[in-house]
Amino acid sequence: MNTEPRDNVSTAEINGADRNAFLFGFTPQAEIWNGRFAMIGFIAYLLIDLAGYSVVRDVLKLVTR
Repeated sequence: MNTEPRDNVSTAEINGADRNAFLFGFTPQAEIWNGRFAMIGFIAYLLIDLAGYSVVRDVLKLVTR
């Protein structure tokens, strides 16, 4: 195991852009926000469904009232 400091190590510059910034267009940040909003919508649907207001059941007429 070599513990001597190396002189030929290259360092990469740090990208200072905010990864969570709300950017418009097809960017990785937009996809992150899209996934977050999709998760919020899915949880909201589950809560509405548990409260008894099932949209899918009403549309498909699976259970008659």
